Amino acid sequence: MQSWFDTGITQDHNNLCIFLLICGLRRVKDPLYLVDAFVEWHREDPSVHLIIIGPAVDPVFAEEVNEKVKRADGVHLLQEIPQEDLHAAVKKCFAVVNSSISEGMSAAILEAMDLNVPVLARNIPGNAAIITHKATGLLYSNPEEFVQLSKSLIKDPSLQREIVTRAKEYVTKHHLWEDERNAYQNFVLRLH
Repeated sequence: MQSWFDTGITQDHNNLCIFLLICGLRRVKDPLYLVDAFVEWHREDPSVHLIIIGPAVDPVFAEEVNEKVKRADGVHLLQEIPQEDLHAAVKKCFAVVNSSISEGMSAAILEAMDLNVPVLARNIPGNAAIITHKATGLLYSNPEEFVQLSKSLIKDPSLQREIVTRAKEYVTKHHLWEDERNAYQNFVLRLH
């Protein structure tokens, strides 16, 4: 797996607070939404980093993201990595982030919940359909609220534990991969 050091992060690995934003680089995913807030937060606390991971779905926009991230201290961009490496990265991060303008049912959110990692997601209908605020994750409405909620989550390990426990229960009850696959297969069979 790629280490955090492949991103250029030079701090002691154990003292890092890594937030992962996993998305294809396209406007609807809005990967730049939190960049300025992260730069400011990173100035105040150099252990805090945002790593954006994903393929350049829209090459023109991906170049815009790349240019902005180059000038953004505390924000890093990684190309798409293999699924097993991505899961390993998720397990080692502090939280998974979603900043989409519009979203269906985010696989990245559900996978993070299944892997016992807290999720902070933009408060949009698709995210709110699978996250109950302060129960199975945290929903934010603007970058400032994202930073405030993140800081409270960092300072409150019991809230972290409660959120990941409830999120895992939610995913186990409503989104088991085998159940989802079977439901989809049955749906496709009924179409024939």
